Amino acid sequence: MLLPLDFDLAAHERPRVVHLAEAVLSTEPRSITSAVNSRSAGGRNDFSSEGDYWWPDPKDAHAPYVQRDGLTNPDNFVAHRQLLLGFARDFGALAAAYKLTGDERFAAAAVRQAHVWFVDPTTRMNPHLLYSQAIKGRSTGRSIGVIDTVHLAEVALGIEALRGSKALMKDEEAALMAWFRDYLKWISTHPYGVDESKAENNHGTCWALQAAAFAHLVKDDGALADCRRRFKEILLPNQMAPDGSFPREMARTKPYGYAIFNLDVMTGLAAVLSSEDENLMTWSLPDGRSLVRGVEFLAPYLANKSTWPKKPDVMYWDNWPVRQPALIFGALATGRQDWLETWKRLEPDPQIEEIRRNLPIRNPVLWVNLK
Repeated sequence: MLLPLDFDLAAHERPRVVHLAEAVLSTEPRSITSAVNSRSAGGRNDFSSEGDYWWPDPKDAHAPYVQRDGLTNPDNFVAHRQLLLGFARDFGALAAAYKLTGDERFAAAAVRQAHVWFVDPTTRMNPHLLYSQAIKGRSTGRSIGVIDTVHLAEVALGIEALRGSKALMKDEEAALMAWFRDYLKWISTHPYGVDESKAENNHGTCWALQAAAFAHLVKDDGALADCRRRFKEILLPNQMAPDGSFPREMARTKPYGYAIFNLDVMTGLAAVLSSEDENLMTWSLPDGRSLVRGVEFLAPYLANKSTWPKKPDVMYWDNWPVRQPALIFGALATGRQDWLETWKRLEPDPQIEEIRRNLPIRNPVLWVNLK
């Protein structure tokens, strides 16, 4: 079924996005320097987080933490992650509103937010993740911590949308480009980033999404070409089963949420990497595996969760699905009206923090028509 010819993503999203942007116009930006993790080995400007599924050893309170997969420890340090989520949400809304309306108020507010996070030396986040996903008694930081900045992918595309605005002065744009260029180099060369790029599950997908979005922003054609190669030769063939599912995600204690998350991120990656000559949403391996097949597998369960063939997720089962970007990217690529209708009726702006954390693509207008 083809999409109705009069469907306009920008027109559909404009009321929601402008409403969100109006609400944060006067919000004072708060970077990671406004919260301190006393257990972190890093400094004031260093992002810090602790592994979600790690808990005190019930046999010895002084022993290193032990893992309980899928069960989040509420006592771990998450303030920096919350601040990043809040920034990405507010900045994304402002940048999307500017793209949709051309209203300079939104651009000015967005640039003010970005300045605090990436430019001002007293508040900026250092462009690395040496102290992310730490585990008490085991590690001061880990490679899987690179996933904590997956929300910066949409921020990078939002900065692109601000080009041409009066607010994004040349010096400011140059400073922002320098930060993202440095961070792209870090995730591409530091052992943490290199290890994460080799992950065979959603962590590898999230690394590629970040690398692609950052490379797109700073116009690094070599890095973009490498991301396309990874998508075609590593991510899709090594992660997707013949039926379009992701077996490694389906084997987790939260298979529904993880399957959704990985598909969303991989379709976002395709949106960034596609060109006028090649649509990676519809591109397929010789055996027919493609992101379209991935959406075909998951879409029925997004439309009717009661048909999900596995046990409910151990946490947050009741909170999924929301307005998953895989549905709109799939609909735009194939003309599937049923996917569009499912996307339209789902919640676009979830309030549960864990769901927000696993929804790094909130403004699809920033991801389409990239040049």
